[in-house]
Amino acid sequence: KRLLVSCMHDLQIDDKKFPPKSILSQISSLKNNLKTPQTFSAEIGSDFRLSQIASIYTLYQKKLTDANALDFDDIIMQTVRLLDEDDEVRGFCQKRFRYVSVDEFQDTNYAQYKLITMLAAAHRNICAVGDPDQSIYSWRGAEIRNILDFPKDFPGAKVYKLEQNYRSTTSILKAANNVIKNNSNRNEKNLWSEIKDDNSIEYYEAYNDRDEATQVARTINTLHRNGEKYSDMAVLVRANSVTRQFEEEFNLHGIPYKVFGGFRFYERKEIKDALAYVRLA
Repeated sequence: KRLLVSCMHDLQIDDKKFPPKSILSQISSLKNNLKTPQTFSAEIGSDFRLSQIASIYTLYQKKLTDANALDFDDIIMQTVRLLDEDDEVRGFCQKRFRYVSVDEFQDTNYAQYKLITMLAAAHRNICAVGDPDQSIYSWRGAEIRNILDFPKDFPGAKVYKLEQNYRSTTSILKAANNVIKNNSNRNEKNLWSEIKDDNSIEYYEAYNDRDEATQVARTINTLHRNGEKYSDMAVLVRANSVTRQFEEEFNLHGIPYKVFGGFRFYERKEIKDALAYVRLA
């Protein structure tokens, strides 16, 4: 980031109009698609903003080269360039790495896929594990076509569907299958489990976060009155920052709870400090 800011300073480009974080993200995306400053500059036409980014990218890459340095995306981009341009190095690497195994294949970008295919081009011994239904990193450059087109790119490849789920129950998988089947870009599969259950999944669309927490608290109390133990219930949240509403509702309804993977809202250091100031006042 410091290097990028110095480039913008040299080019007299305002970092308020062109936030460095955003520019770095765009440069990263270009490198993930194996686009050099020269390639990018030739594509942009007369677009002023893109021409500014191209100028920054060009100088940024020059300063990296002058410092004999790589940024994170260069590690793969320059490796692909080396394999592409040097027959001897490519032959050595293909001979040395006779078997290529790739995990989380649905999250690979174009540069990573190019690297994989070049390494496996001679021996064709490649094993890729992934799930197109779990592809969530397109914003970070992940290309879903990599996994969908794998059988075309590697003719004769055997596809093994791992459809049995050992963790979830039948009702959860039925719900998941009914949601996922609506995706257009996917390989067909049907998840199933031997863990039977009769519990249906309820769907509730809350008006706001307070309504959501209130509904959860009421449901927990209803289950508890029907004989369920509090210790057999759990609320899964995406981030610790959203637990506050649930904690307040649980306290209001007299529901005992523990927070895993973080502190209770009122036990966090900054909250305790704030409350201490209020008490002092």
